[in-house]
Amino acid sequence: MNAPIDVSFFARNAKPLTSYRPYWAKRFGVAPFLPMSRAEMEQLGWDSCDIVLVTGDAYVDHPSFGMAVIGRVLEAQGFRVGIIAQPDWQSAEPFKVLGKPNLFWGVTAGNMDSMINRYTADRKIRSDDAYTPGDAGGKRPDRAAIVYSQRCREAYKDVPIVLGGIEGSLRRIAHYDYWSDKVRRSIVVDAKCDLLLYGNAERALVEVAHRIAAREPVEQITDVRGTAFVRRPGDPTAEGWIELDSTEVDQPGHVEDHINPYLTTSEQAQAQGQSCSKEEGAAAPASDPQVKPITIHRPQGAGGVAKLPRERTVIRLPSYEQVKSDAVLYAHANRVLHLETNPGNARALVQAHGEGSTARDVWINPPPIPLTTAEMDYVFDLPYARGPHPAYADEHGRHDGATKIPAWEMIRFSVNIMRGCFGGCTFCSITEHEGRIIQSRSEDSIIKEVEDIRDKVEGFTGVISDLGGPTANMYRLGCRSPAIEAACRKPSCVYPGICQNLTTNHDPLIRIYRRARALKGIKKILIGSGLRYDLAVKSPEYVKELVQHHVGGYLKIAPEHTESGPLSKMMKPGIGSYDRFKQMFEKYSEEAGKKQFLIPYFIAAHPGTSDEDMMNLALWLKKNGFRADQVQTFYPSPMATATAMYHSNLNPLKGVHRDERAERVDIVRGEKRRRLHKAFLRYHDPNNWPLLREALKAMGRADLIGNGKHHLIPTFQPVTDGGYQSARKKNSTPGVKSPVKGRMLTQHTGLPPRPGTKGKGG
Repeated sequence: MNAPIDVSFFARNAKPLTSYRPYWAKRFGVAPFLPMSRAEMEQLGWDSCDIVLVTGDAYVDHPSFGMAVIGRVLEAQGFRVGIIAQPDWQSAEPFKVLGKPNLFWGVTAGNMDSMINRYTADRKIRSDDAYTPGDAGGKRPDRAAIVYSQRCREAYKDVPIVLGGIEGSLRRIAHYDYWSDKVRRSIVVDAKCDLLLYGNAERALVEVAHRIAAREPVEQITDVRGTAFVRRPGDPTAEGWIELDSTEVDQPGHVEDHINPYLTTSEQAQAQGQSCSKEEGAAAPASDPQVKPITIHRPQGAGGVAKLPRERTVIRLPSYEQVKSDAVLYAHANRVLHLETNPGNARALVQAHGEGSTARDVWINPPPIPLTTAEMDYVFDLPYARGPHPAYADEHGRHDGATKIPAWEMIRFSVNIMRGCFGGCTFCSITEHEGRIIQSRSEDSIIKEVEDIRDKVEGFTGVISDLGGPTANMYRLGCRSPAIEAACRKPSCVYPGICQNLTTNHDPLIRIYRRARALKGIKKILIGSGLRYDLAVKSPEYVKELVQHHVGGYLKIAPEHTESGPLSKMMKPGIGSYDRFKQMFEKYSEEAGKKQFLIPYFIAAHPGTSDEDMMNLALWLKKNGFRADQVQTFYPSPMATATAMYHSNLNPLKGVHRDERAERVDIVRGEKRRRLHKAFLRYHDPNNWPLLREALKAMGRADLIGNGKHHLIPTFQPVTDGGYQSARKKNSTPGVKSPVKGRMLTQHTGLPPRPGTKGKGG
């Protein structure tokens, strides 16, 4: 049976968002926009704000913008919420514009990590910012969450600071920082916040807000899931916890009474009494608590391992000082953290920072309980204005031209139908932030939002740009067994193959597509989110529905690579899955009489990628007629597994050791080699040919240099000025004036020549 489960298995122990008694200020009603000025507060009849949110993004009151969601959820609980968006951080004065918050500050860097927002993968400063009016750069500082927290403390030093957002989520423990090329402390220590809320924080934030409103000291709020905070040695709130020591990597040889911390997928499944792998055999009961993904040292008086209560057990990671100086321990800590991410079985983590008088522990509680479908509906059905704050409008009250906010334009007519991702791609931050449990909205809630866009959003032309989320097609997918889902410790449900316990039934998604496009006034429903094609091929009916009704000529998918080496480090399926989906895509497109094209995305310079891997990818691209304009170079985001590979040269997926058992990973470092890998993806750009010729000769593959169709690059070198002309103006670089008549034009990747021109091969 393919019926998807509800997250109620996890939610049994979670207090529903709607069960709290509203705060007294609910009598003020709903604000058209959360106020950004004193004048707006006065119009609402407020003398003060209970909570002031500080964000690095422009304020767009839309459910795709995290701070708008948090603000509206808190408002629905009865709190008066103000927003300070993109403040001038040079002093504390701009942080006083709404007055002193009665309860606490809520701080976030925005929808993106501020360093990723501000710098390219080559560490070059960006001139634009999609979350700022006019796409203007420079409106937020580096490490915005830290800077904003410092300024909040300067403005009103006795007001608690609650930090959240993706920047906080990805930096909750000591982490490798690509921009400074060193391991940095937990952001809880650097920002000096009172509480960090990681992941999607509605559940934790509502509880914290009501407890602070009830005058509970913030330093005593240490039992909320999805939070991190600092504890000093001897803190009485830490009493009663049993600590497991995982500060060292296991040494070779037999160790009495220790559990292997790096069980294989098959061994994990057997130990949990399940058969997630294809192997069959006897297994221990699923509830057997002897299965521990770490080395266990029994505390005095704690009894045997089997008696350790998970809810009162904390794992001690290697300290900041240890992981800073020892890359092997860094990889070990990263692996343990990723093994403790399932809300059904995760334990608390603790990591020491500092020594002597500066010693303190960063304590990380288990991840938040996912929202139920009813709670997801509650969050998304709140009265969002669905547009930017009027303060950003031009003299005509519009938000286009110089006042356009590109990130809002992109999602203006889209609908988010789910959260989470069980793909586990090692370079991606979605799982670390949103979790791997899929949280889906109800069909009625989604249809209601489509109708709201149709009826209320200015400029709507009848086309919904997306019904999706982190992925296009994980809606209502999950584990067949709640017990298995709560016990599973696999980092991915779809790698190395799709788990036999995972439902792949796309029928609920098909029903939404059909119901949405049948609405009056809806001309077209496009799917803009990235498609997980290895799941899609399990449902031919879904692929047919998608291809024949919901593709606007082009569909983006992300094979990321063609070679097994890098794919195994990414935890992505082989290129064969892409080929199967491509066959279905072309078949159903032809049946519908439509000319449609797949746009595949690839990553250059990912850990585990050799120069030969990139050469083979370039040959595959040429063979299949693709010419990539936009090229994604691997970007080591904080806390990602691929970033741990990049920093340690080890593969945490296979276990971390100090001897020959450790799997070493080829890391692409240095500007020249990163440029080479990027050049292989852009093999068609004459500016890259000198570099590629040099590399191919050094690799002993000079046979790929020539003027035939089977060659990768030609022997001749045209005069170039460093520019590149693309069919998409935004992808072009200055230099080349205009396309030569008859030359192939591409729109991102491998699209045919424009009408009236001839495309040249090669």
